[in-house]
Amino acid sequence: MEEKRKRNQPSDIQSAHEEWQQSYQKQMGKQQVIRNRSGLEVDPLYSPADSNNIFFNERLGFPGQYPFTRGIYPTMHRGRTWSQRQLIGLGTPDDYNERVMKLLDSGTSAISLLPCNSTFRGLDCDEIQEVLLGTCGTIINTIDHMETCLAGVPIEEISTAMNDPLPFTLLAFLLGVARRRGIPWERITGTSNQSDYISHFVANHMFFRLSLTGSRRMLLDHIAFCREKVPNWNPVSVVGQHMQQAGATPAETMGFTLSTAIQYAEDCLVRGMDIDSVLTRFTFFFDISISFFEEVAQFRAGRRIWARIARERLGALDPRSWRFKFHGQTSGVDLTRQQPLNNIARVTTQAIVGILSGLQSMHTDAYDEAISCPTEEAARIAVNTQNILREEAHLCDVIDPLGGSYYIESLTDQMEVEINSVIEKIDAAGGMFKAVESGLVQAMIGESALSFQRQIESGDQKLVGVNCYQLDEDQEVEPAPYRPNPDAVKALAESFKEYKAARSKSTVQRAIDNLARAANSENDNLFEQVVTAAEKGVTHGEIVACLRRELGEGKPIIKA
Repeated sequence: MEEKRKRNQPSDIQSAHEEWQQSYQKQMGKQQVIRNRSGLEVDPLYSPADSNNIFFNERLGFPGQYPFTRGIYPTMHRGRTWSQRQLIGLGTPDDYNERVMKLLDSGTSAISLLPCNSTFRGLDCDEIQEVLLGTCGTIINTIDHMETCLAGVPIEEISTAMNDPLPFTLLAFLLGVARRRGIPWERITGTSNQSDYISHFVANHMFFRLSLTGSRRMLLDHIAFCREKVPNWNPVSVVGQHMQQAGATPAETMGFTLSTAIQYAEDCLVRGMDIDSVLTRFTFFFDISISFFEEVAQFRAGRRIWARIARERLGALDPRSWRFKFHGQTSGVDLTRQQPLNNIARVTTQAIVGILSGLQSMHTDAYDEAISCPTEEAARIAVNTQNILREEAHLCDVIDPLGGSYYIESLTDQMEVEINSVIEKIDAAGGMFKAVESGLVQAMIGESALSFQRQIESGDQKLVGVNCYQLDEDQEVEPAPYRPNPDAVKALAESFKEYKAARSKSTVQRAIDNLARAANSENDNLFEQVVTAAEKGVTHGEIVACLRRELGEGKPIIKA
């Protein structure tokens, strides 16, 4: 070992590197500069000169130790693998229940509920044409619908993620189901998976229901309620996925996401909340693109930066507050309608990225998601992709297996610089709330999206089956898109009308009045009234409509 150290002195390394470089350039000749999606130049080879190991403990350390570059838990996936949290949403509540029970039998260890687009828009099923219902998610407007969705699911034992933009009616329905079953809310675990209204304002307008100021109030009341009444629930999921799918580079995505987390944390501090009790329940949600090494470096850098932000900027004292807990979803943006079976390879690559990045839970897309809701066969392949990587490829045997790679460590350092520069730009604009209110973030994302699209159109960025390795149209075989049973949808719509007609009108109106009153009160907790209204029989669409009237309708800025 000592002889090896002597041979690897900096002068020897430099001499050998120069000799290699001359040989390389002689064979390669003039070559085009290669850059990753974040715009960082990628060298053809990395050496010890590119990796700063002098500050090992400060920049890397060991898993479970500050600054958590190598993972937030000492054992990481060797001790406990990631949760397989498959995103499910299709048809009627009965359809959802049938699919989720099959996926649980296939190894899914946590569940996620994706509602119909009508629900995301804040509407009930009787406000939408039946032909559109259930095609992109599950129709769910009442506690009864939620009860059907979760029939047979042990919600006191399994974590559930509600893809539930504010005012969080799906969680209200879930809590109503728990009360019906006699389950204490303290036993309910999971995440308000779409609580990040800033990401909706910027990049996912269908999810954005209430005004910016109204959304801010709603989220803070939601956090306060969950801290007190549902202590094991994660009320904040800061979503980088929407930013990246809209066109932000990986470095920009992480910078925007961390700036959003800072905004929410500082808002909680202004509200008088204890920072440690809040941050221990913060989670993050990211897209995982196919840009392999760049994504790995992004997540390693993000963990390190968040640990320092939480400890030094926000003043958190509990080491659990410094942990960067994140869910990863393989990127649907990278999937193609052309030659859709190729998407299995794309999803597998993205899943490996997530595992080697040290995520805490993961959803793997089905190969047909660029076309419609996944078919049952495609969903099963998506789940088994994770099973194969864990059981057959043995990706959990070693913690942070890419740690120490000259390239990975150099790229992690570079990504850290890029991410921090984005955070500094947002800080200079007055924080994330003001930055999105002014349109700064949207403009930055638009520029990056346009740049990447130009690379695709020019052929500089290759997409197999799209701008290279194409097939004739006659050779293309596209899977049949999923469509819910129209008779089942019609029956659900009819039963919903009957449900509304059978309610006590006075009870429903009183609950809506109390909700409106809370919206105009500085002292009432607004989410508590959402839960109460849901349990009194008020529907999802009625709750959203009331709050839109009282708090203002969401009108995101659209930059041309």
